[in-house]
Amino acid sequence: MKKLEIIDLHVEVNGTEIIKGVTLTFLPGKVHALMGPNGSGKSTLANAIMGHPKYKITKGRIMLDGKDITKEKANVRAKEGIFLSFQYPAEITGVTISNFLRTAVNNKREKKLSIIDFHNLLKEKMAELKMDPSFNKRYLNAGFSGGEKKRAEILQLAMLEPKYALLDETDSGLDIDSIKIVAEGIEKVRKQKAMGIILITHYQRILEYLTPDEVSILYKGKIIQQGGKELAKKIESEGFEGIIKK
Repeated sequence: MKKLEIIDLHVEVNGTEIIKGVTLTFLPGKVHALMGPNGSGKSTLANAIMGHPKYKITKGRIMLDGKDITKEKANVRAKEGIFLSFQYPAEITGVTISNFLRTAVNNKREKKLSIIDFHNLLKEKMAELKMDPSFNKRYLNAGFSGGEKKRAEILQLAMLEPKYALLDETDSGLDIDSIKIVAEGIEKVRKQKAMGIILITHYQRILEYLTPDEVSILYKGKIIQQGGKELAKKIESEGFEGIIKK
């Protein structure tokens, strides 16, 4: 069965254990919300799954569609179908979105896209996400608003078509209108490619537009509770304190 599995994962950062035995399963086409208060280890877990060298896996395994990728480098994991969007995307002056995406897309593909085919695909994806055509000529994230940065990441998601997307605080710093636009973009991409979405957040509001199939609560490096969308609504009304005390 196709799935992304995290089995008894332990992760250290600078010698301190942050993730303390997490086991989770993410499925194609499903939205899995990973929630928890600030400092609970959500971003650490995402970076460890992606293969960031700063995040050292000391125990456990990461399995992608039955293949052990625990020791693979980040670029290998990306080619295998894992995508990570950043909470704070870097600004890269001098590199246009178009050039960045063409390089990234062709690095993933065995058969490279011609310039014409690439730009046709980019134009199509930008239209689907209701993005201004001139957006692709701008330097990557340079001078972007918070909403523009997040939409640029969703455009990357649409172009790269990963099997599983880790979206770290995609709603951070966005107003309600921007959250709705970003959520609709994620949902459109997910449905087209049966993509597994792992949505990392400590707010419930984006889940009003992107309904989770499963919700897992991470606290102090451990999963303390799991459930469906009703669990996210409970957090909205009671906060994390009620769940943590239980």
